[in-house]
Amino acid sequence: MGSMRTAGSAIRTAAVAAAGLVLLAGCGGGASGGEGGRGDGAGQGKGSGGPAHDSATTHLRDVPGVGATLRDRIPSGSRQVVAVYGKNADSASSTVVFYEKGAKGWDKKGSWPAHNGRHGWTLDHHEGDKRSPVGVFTLTDAGGVLADPGAKLPYTHSAAFTPPTYWSKNTRHDFDYVVAVNYNRAKGTSPLDPARPEGEAKGGGIWLHMDHGSGTSGCVSISKSGMAALLRSLDPAQHPVVVMGDWPHLSK
Repeated sequence: MGSMRTAGSAIRTAAVAAAGLVLLAGCGGGASGGEGGRGDGAGQGKGSGGPAHDSATTHLRDVPGVGATLRDRIPSGSRQVVAVYGKNADSASSTVVFYEKGAKGWDKKGSWPAHNGRHGWTLDHHEGDKRSPVGVFTLTDAGGVLADPGAKLPYTHSAAFTPPTYWSKNTRHDFDYVVAVNYNRAKGTSPLDPARPEGEAKGGGIWLHMDHGSGTSGCVSISKSGMAALLRSLDPAQHPVVVMGDWPHLSK
């Protein structure tokens, strides 16, 4: 067990050393064009793109708004789902809703206005398209500039998450808290790990992170309070996943 911990620590240390590559090629790449304010206020309730008929929030049979295509891709052991409801295929506006599965079904635990890729969504994400990938992805690793707020996922605390100084000022706190989305990355490593198992052309560095008030380069962003709530709630023992996409693709 001790040797396993040492190996894991070495992987994360190496990843931190390569942080600049991730920030430049990953979620924040091109963020110098960011618009709007920080948008750190806590967002509770439904925003544009939120689940329909949202009055029922407990003991749900299925995660609302997710059709059979993506629902069948949620692992049977997953009992936590972060659902990202994009407004439409070409919109950067979305809503994040956190669900947990109990003995009687899925319960809604929180909801926040969000942003996704500034050009919208895609089924075939590639480097630089400024669109967020549609799909179901596991969540196993977290980190940020700020100290661990009580995360249950492994948390890498490092100043290496800080965006470059030449990026727009309104993006300076985007990566204070992040959760890595397991799209084209090595699971079980720091979000800063630059590995792209499916190749560089498929893009990577897709994260949940803090919002700066407008679209991203492919990540999903919510308020600081929302990120802190997710970090304290996402539990590896519950096998959390993110289900993300625009309404037409989510509902199929």
